[in-house]
Amino acid sequence: MGKRIRVQRRGRGSPTWRASTHKRVAPSKYPNPPKEILSSAMTARVKQIVHDPGRGAPLACIELENGEKFYSVVPEGIYEGQTLEIGGKADVKVGNVLPVGRIPEGTMICNVELSPGDGGKLVRSSGTYAVVVSHTPEGTLIKLPSGKTKYVNDLCLATVGVVSGGGRTDKPFLKAGAKYYWMKAKGHKYPRTRGRAMNAAVHPFGSGRRGGRKVTVVSRNAPPGRKVGLIAARRTGRKK
Repeated sequence: MGKRIRVQRRGRGSPTWRASTHKRVAPSKYPNPPKEILSSAMTARVKQIVHDPGRGAPLACIELENGEKFYSVVPEGIYEGQTLEIGGKADVKVGNVLPVGRIPEGTMICNVELSPGDGGKLVRSSGTYAVVVSHTPEGTLIKLPSGKTKYVNDLCLATVGVVSGGGRTDKPFLKAGAKYYWMKAKGHKYPRTRGRAMNAAVHPFGSGRRGGRKVTVVSRNAPPGRKVGLIAARRTGRKK
């Protein structure tokens, strides 16, 4: 019997596969807003801007006027000591947090909630932004960085602006060591050996025999060990 392949070894708790999450600052999450916020506005202050290991975008520690603190990804142009507003009556300025139903069409937004109160799920990586397309009876239609459009509830919070750290991926790593530590912070193993470079006992794509190679699409319910390649792919090949 061959060694356990990478998929089977993941999540077993060894330091090889564990992300260094003890170094992370905090999750990026809006506070649970009281209902009156949606019809008013609270002032907040940017206390500190910090680096969060494993995250491409900087984090800001924001303190509300009632003393509550939360961490959120920073839009471009925000600085320490700046005063922001949160709520339905807040101005549409970079850094302010509003329900998407109150944000004008054509505005660039980030850190968008999928459902009211979830803290922000969409458009959080560095340099990304969504655009408010229109307000409809179904909800607010936004265009995501992928180009896909999506309806979200009018009460979902979003931050006005573009996530800072844009252009981060343009800089080359130059050294394998730099890539290694970047992947380690995320809990990814590096370097990563191709399945085709392994032998047949170790990986489903293994062995140098070029015969009828296995199809690379696998079921969503495939067991660890078989679940490699294109997992539950809707389509393969180049787009026409």
